[in-house]
Amino acid sequence: LTRSPPLAAVTGSDASGPDPQLAVTMGFTGFGKKARTFDLEAMFEQTRRTAVERSRKTLEAREKEEEMNREKELRRQNEDIEPTSSGAHVVRDCSKSSSRDTSSSESEESSGSSDDELIGPPLPLKMMEEPSNHIEEDILGPLPPPLYEEVEEDDDDDGDSEEEENPVQKIPDSHEITLKHGTKTVSALGLDPSGARLVTGGYDYDVKFWDFAGMDASFKAFRSLQPCECHQIKSLQYSNTGDMILVVSGSSQAKVIDRDGFEVMECIKGDQYIVDMANTKGHTAMLHTGSWHPKIKGEFMTCSNDATVRTWEVENPRKQRSVFKPRTMQGKKVIPTTCTYSRDGNLIAAACQNGSIQIWDRNMTVHPKFHYKQAHDPGTDTSCVAFSYDGNVLASRGGDDTLKLWDIRQFNKPLFSASGLPTMFPMTDCCFSPDDKLIVTGTSVQRGCGSGKLVFFERRTFQRVYEIDITDASVVRCLWHPKLNQIMVGTGNGLAKVYYDPNKSQRGAKLCVVKTQRKAKQAETLTQDYIITPHALPMFREPRQRSTRKQLEKDRLDPLKSHKPEPPVAGPGRGGRVGTHGGTLSSYIVKNIALDKTDDSNPREAILRHAKAAEDNPYWVSPAYSKTQPKTMFAQVESDDEEAKNEPEWKKRKI
Repeated sequence: LTRSPPLAAVTGSDASGPDPQLAVTMGFTGFGKKARTFDLEAMFEQTRRTAVERSRKTLEAREKEEEMNREKELRRQNEDIEPTSSGAHVVRDCSKSSSRDTSSSESEESSGSSDDELIGPPLPLKMMEEPSNHIEEDILGPLPPPLYEEVEEDDDDDGDSEEEENPVQKIPDSHEITLKHGTKTVSALGLDPSGARLVTGGYDYDVKFWDFAGMDASFKAFRSLQPCECHQIKSLQYSNTGDMILVVSGSSQAKVIDRDGFEVMECIKGDQYIVDMANTKGHTAMLHTGSWHPKIKGEFMTCSNDATVRTWEVENPRKQRSVFKPRTMQGKKVIPTTCTYSRDGNLIAAACQNGSIQIWDRNMTVHPKFHYKQAHDPGTDTSCVAFSYDGNVLASRGGDDTLKLWDIRQFNKPLFSASGLPTMFPMTDCCFSPDDKLIVTGTSVQRGCGSGKLVFFERRTFQRVYEIDITDASVVRCLWHPKLNQIMVGTGNGLAKVYYDPNKSQRGAKLCVVKTQRKAKQAETLTQDYIITPHALPMFREPRQRSTRKQLEKDRLDPLKSHKPEPPVAGPGRGGRVGTHGGTLSSYIVKNIALDKTDDSNPREAILRHAKAAEDNPYWVSPAYSKTQPKTMFAQVESDDEEAKNEPEWKKRKI
């Protein structure tokens, strides 16, 4: 065995240097170089020393600054106390202060020479103006405040910014578009989180889909359907992911459809004969509204006339997740008219017909966390409750023509209340602006008695700061999308309006307004009408007679129509007419299959029918038995007289 060479010879790290042949052979270079080593303990020690030194310098600089400030305050006090006439004292004080300033400046220079950078808060403005203070160029921390002229300019800018921060100026109402949903009330609006699609529902049972990016200036919906058949649509809302839509109608079963309108799930219907509504699996009466959970995907909530609020999961449509039962202070049932989740999803708020607002913890269904029993007038339907974006304030739109604001941290009385807001629909909306500074709601009017309005209230003072006249009908739904900064409005005459501002709004209605209306192409018009048969066209259709009597009289005078019809052909056919069963062998066999072959005649008569022919022409039977058959003998029948003569004597005597 040969001994392996030493490591130094292999790596080429000897005194003569790396071997070039070895680098060529191995395919990489860098032999003989030593790896860099790090002494961690030394590094840590150096870091600690640096930190201690910087901290010491910072403390010294702060102490010096405090001493200078104290000296300045003492000097100001002395100047205020001493009369200005005593010039000697002033000169003396000035000399003292100058000596102090020089000493302090010398100390600062000495300290500045020791360390290049100053760490800490910046020096005051008046110290910068003194010629005795020398400030280094490189200062860590915020810059010193500007001079007096710059401060005044900033004050003017602040005034302009305050004017710009006026929330009324942020309302995007300079432009509008009108979407024609139908002729009846638009009772539901929904906009997906991205703001690309709008969905509208109404009292005409229709749900229509509007795509802002795909529409042109004609503003036509690209899809219309009736997901709940003959039930009015009460509420539509996109999920937080935008892939599902919650449809709440006048039935007892809520539905979830996807973005294209196909059904995803339908909630089960409960048993109406069960007394305790917590023991049945679903709602048993008409629904009012619904809402998606803002954080959990696939969870939503509905409230119904069966005096329950139920939460559901899309994956489990056969049973609700939990049941909340609103109660009066005496423990009786009360019907919830609207419900919603808080912004974080931990609270569930519901307004009831007795005028109360009840708020539960999402995970505790027994007793409400907050209960205010006289929020609105009893017997009126509170149409909407909405949480602010910060989650601390709740707005309620009452059926008593009021709008109230509540702080859920002190839920014992309303913060503000506004009256004179008429409503005639059980789903009139209220919502917060994206910056949480305004609250929006709509008003209702009788037909021909004015126009419905969109009213804006300032949240901080609850003053009525702005109004928009929408149309000559009630304003039912309003929706302010935070991403688009556009306001959607549903009215009582079947219109859905979108308000926007070209400068303040994003996408949405701005996409479809700029597109010109497309002309119908020739090919498209030809492919729309499907012709099944040419004779179905109106030009080939025979005129319909109003009365049959005149037509019968005309047919009677016509010799072709009034002649006797020919009898059906029974045989194989004659006169060029084919028989009833045709003239082929197969048709003949088919005809005779169903014939009855049974013979019901007397067999003796059938045999005797051929007796004479057999006697005249004995061909088959007689020759066969001619040799063996005896001569036929027939007994002759005697008459009654002959029988009496031939009777024996004993019979005669007996008679």
